[in-house]
Amino acid sequence: MTAAPRLDISEVSKSFPGVRALDAVSVRIEAGEIHALLGENGAGKSTLGKIIAGVYRADGGAVKLDGTELVDIDERDAGKLGIAIVHQEGSLVGQLSVAENVFAGRQPTRWPGRIDRGLMNRQAADLIARLGVAIDPRRRVADLSPAEAQVVEIAKCLSLDLRVLILDEPTAALTLTETERLFEIVRALAKEGVTVVYVSHRLAEIFALCHRVTVLKDGQHVGTRDVAGTTTADLIRMMVGRDVALDRAKSGHATGEIVLQAEHISATPLVRDMGLTVHAGEIVCLAGLIGAGRTEFCEALFGARRKESGSIRMAGKPLDPREPSDGMQAGIGMVPEDRKQSGLFLDMSVRDNITVTVARSLTNGMLKSDAKAGAVARRFIDEMKIATPSDKQIVGNLSGGNQQKVLIAKWLAMAPRLLIVDEPTRGVDVGARAEIYRLLRSLAARGVALIVVSSDLPEVLTLADRVVVMADGRLAGELPGESATEEDILALATKATTSVVIVDAPQTRSHL
Repeated sequence: MTAAPRLDISEVSKSFPGVRALDAVSVRIEAGEIHALLGENGAGKSTLGKIIAGVYRADGGAVKLDGTELVDIDERDAGKLGIAIVHQEGSLVGQLSVAENVFAGRQPTRWPGRIDRGLMNRQAADLIARLGVAIDPRRRVADLSPAEAQVVEIAKCLSLDLRVLILDEPTAALTLTETERLFEIVRALAKEGVTVVYVSHRLAEIFALCHRVTVLKDGQHVGTRDVAGTTTADLIRMMVGRDVALDRAKSGHATGEIVLQAEHISATPLVRDMGLTVHAGEIVCLAGLIGAGRTEFCEALFGARRKESGSIRMAGKPLDPREPSDGMQAGIGMVPEDRKQSGLFLDMSVRDNITVTVARSLTNGMLKSDAKAGAVARRFIDEMKIATPSDKQIVGNLSGGNQQKVLIAKWLAMAPRLLIVDEPTRGVDVGARAEIYRLLRSLAARGVALIVVSSDLPEVLTLADRVVVMADGRLAGELPGESATEEDILALATKATTSVVIVDAPQTRSHL
């Protein structure tokens, strides 16, 4: 008798108000298989993962685990059955410690029934160490970076007796080093018989890690393929119905005057004596490992983090930003890494989110003009191909990728001279990724200076006119974008920071 598959998903459907997220999707996944779910934003990948994990209940169809149908289970019930999910947007409790989150509801105890915090902290530290990262288990989750929080999410799943592990964009906030360590753990779990459902937009990861891949489009099952028997072009055509090229073409235009000049910047807790110069029309990518201080440095430039020392000049004028409004008035826009916590108003409309940075200019006398705001919002909806029924749709109802597009549009609306973009394509599908790259290049061509913080090295190599690598809060080195390699970047990111390496740094040039 043939054994039942680990997961047997049959005719599963799910609808939300105005959206058919899944439409009779069926797929079988075996024990020990690493199975990718692939598709554009809004294709239904995350929804299917959440149904398997008990976060959502299907409207129709069935999910069986080792031959037994899962009926009316929630996420806690699923955990008891050995099903765990790492959510794309995170599910940790910020006010609790790392260890308390890892063992929530399952804390080790000692007589007479008290939580054994010492043991809990040691076990949490051991789980996190498996991922090759050092995080104090006593730290509050609210004080972690998004990348560190993602590590804790994964460690929480590893603490269970797993049968199914669902990873929804698990590497979106991880660097290459942490990603490779995660892959080692996923492969080891698969060898132990754990089924891994891997949701990702990064095709290279799927080819490096997964056995089979299922493509969804508009909530429907397009096809399932053996990874070894397909190609990147095949999967992209299945996803979007067209060929999409993510080439390494640079801006191809001369850069102009210095827009930003920052020297000897220090900011608690990570930035120590960091400097950077960015020219008009230039895309500078900031690379580095978790804890390098890239985001913190950018926040100090923008005014979201108080700098302790150093100087900043914007277009030749001194700038001492004490809050984000100071950065904005100087012509700086900043797309943050965490769109839900610090980027978007999720309970507000697409229109209100896009126009919030320019609200004062969209008035008729003293009152806000709905007509003007609507025109601005619709222009960016069209330009960025944001999938929304209307500009009045609540942003929280959009897919993660479309939320990211709204966030970028919010800052483009103010026409910044310097745009800082922190992880621009986190949780974004390959089609939208190409659109965002095109948009960033077009901004550079129009003379906007750009700083792009990215943990995705192929993305850095695709976009950068110049790669600036940080390590331990300092400048570790610079590389020209046209000749940099992943190995070059990692060598700088992991080297001692007692010296700085600058290879063929660009000279200031005038526009042609």
